[in-house]
Amino acid sequence: MSHHDTLQATVILDSATSGEATGIVDISLPPAWDGPPLHHHDFDEAFYVLEDELTLQVGEEVTTAAAGSLAFAPRGVHHTVANTADAPARYLLVCTPGGFERMFSRLAARAAGVEPDAEALKPYPETVMVGPTLFERLGRAS
Repeated sequence: MSHHDTLQATVILDSATSGEATGIVDISLPPAWDGPPLHHHDFDEAFYVLEDELTLQVGEEVTTAAAGSLAFAPRGVHHTVANTADAPARYLLVCTPGGFERMFSRLAARAAGVEPDAEALKPYPETVMVGPTLFERLGRAS
């Protein structure tokens, strides 16, 4: 089972609506959720924490972002995110320019057992994996 099987994501603003300017996704993570490997891509990401906290690595720095705070990963900078806490976490992911929200639309369609719509099937920016997940970096079992 991949980590994508356990997160819940709802696209609340898509690229079609914003003229490709931005995509916004409401994401809920279960406790002790190890995120994707360290990666970079050609769009900015802002992580606005709504509930509990997120652990993020941006560049070489690992930080914890509490509810009500915002973390930012500029395009081209290596980063990743995880929920290292024992409680669920929820955040808004803002991608600028938009497009990456289509990945979450595809995941939601698959989880619901339906075909993704035409908008979700449009291409989105490539993500380049470059390093370990946060749990691997921190020496923690997921």
